[in-house]
Amino acid sequence: MVDPLMVGIVGSLLLVIGAAWPEKKYIEHPKESIKNWFFLIGNSIMLLYAILQYLGDGVIYFVLLEVLIFFATIVMMLNFPDKWKALGVGSVGSFLTIWAFFLFDEIYIIIFISGLILVGLGYVFQGNTMRRDLALTSGSLLIVVYSFIKDEWVFFWLNLFFAFFAGYYLVRKILK
Repeated sequence: MVDPLMVGIVGSLLLVIGAAWPEKKYIEHPKESIKNWFFLIGNSIMLLYAILQYLGDGVIYFVLLEVLIFFATIVMMLNFPDKWKALGVGSVGSFLTIWAFFLFDEIYIIIFISGLILVGLGYVFQGNTMRRDLALTSGSLLIVVYSFIKDEWVFFWLNLFFAFFAGYYLVRKILK
């Protein structure tokens, strides 16, 4: 039997490595980015983790998170303009937002959904840009708050470290 916690740890480590990985100044195609590959593989594993957690009486919120994030990482690897990628992620995010409001009664879901959409947008924005780092940092921090409230520690630590590294690159860009 696969231990969901170990799956979550492996996926989280790959995502944190991806967040920490320095991006080249210019990338002609998103598939050339090592950072993007860490994101794609890590998010694929995190989708599996979220599903395993849900099947073991976990919350559906994180399956929704990983469905959107998995979609965003697939779109991220396509060589389309940011506006088209953002439209696709925004549309899926809007659908999940509407669905979540019908499924859940808690106010905290707004924090979660906002973080979810920001992280998704961060993935699809052009690499090595301030707006990508800002979206990834702020979205991850919102998911940290939500994960703390819901006692979901794998997602809490993943997003805390992810926000730290994305924030590091954001601050470096601001200071230049």
